[in-house]
Amino acid sequence: MIIKKGDFSDPQVQDLIRIHLHGMHQNTPIEHSFALDFSSLQKDSIRFYTLWRDDQLLGCGAIQELNPYHAELKSMRTHPQHLRQGVATHLLDYLLKIAKHSNFQKVSLETGKDSHFDAAIHLYKKFGFVEGEAFAEYNESEYSQFFHLNLSNQ
Repeated sequence: MIIKKGDFSDPQVQDLIRIHLHGMHQNTPIEHSFALDFSSLQKDSIRFYTLWRDDQLLGCGAIQELNPYHAELKSMRTHPQHLRQGVATHLLDYLLKIAKHSNFQKVSLETGKDSHFDAAIHLYKKFGFVEGEAFAEYNESEYSQFFHLNLSNQ
């Protein structure tokens, strides 16, 4: 498996982002969904990565700088054909290494509350994320929960 910067012109990448957006909008009302679209993922504050096995896209994930000390994980998605193969673990590990290398002291994320998000929440907790307060521009709601990882003591 190899991780590389996401190429938004690649049809597999475009398809996976569409799958991600569709999944988010199926499980969360649109006004409470914070999934990033193509143009948002291409902002300067965001680094978007893809995980490949040979010529098959397995998954994607992004890290967004909120400020010089705080980053947010975004757009974590495993392709439906590659679930339960360690894709999300590889991506999360890679994104956290980027966060540490970038000297972020804290990494946060927003995710949903219903059972569709259980596997992701389990993974985040396995990596040491703890549930906490809303951050950045998010607000508490019945659809969102927030997790944080303090990197300053790792």
